[in-house]
Amino acid sequence: MKVLNIIETAYRATLEEQDDPVIWIIHAMKGAGADFGVVLGGNAVNYCLRSQGNPPLLFGARQQRHAPKLPESVGALAAKGVEVCVLREDLEDRGLTGGEMIAGLRLMRRGELPKLMGNFDQVWHW
Repeated sequence: MKVLNIIETAYRATLEEQDDPVIWIIHAMKGAGADFGVVLGGNAVNYCLRSQGNPPLLFGARQQRHAPKLPESVGALAAKGVEVCVLREDLEDRGLTGGEMIAGLRLMRRGELPKLMGNFDQVWHW
């Protein structure tokens, strides 16, 4: 079964965890042999840009030392053979050009989504 994951909600649970749980589970399931594709849209397009990291948070004198490194996590997905696409319109809506996008990702137009979805058995929207 092939599953396309459309991720639009960014930084989900990253305050408590070292990864976005959706990206993490895709890594884990891909490692177990699952067949996945990913589309980054909405605010999750930030995950594809090297400059969009988030610094550790400070709570008084306490620092959350293990901030997620989402561009690295997404790049690792692509390196594992997961097709990762990024919606061009969502980058543009946020004033981002994609010029600093991590390697191995594909820019696509929103109008291409229906054809891409047709290549998968299921579509999960996050």
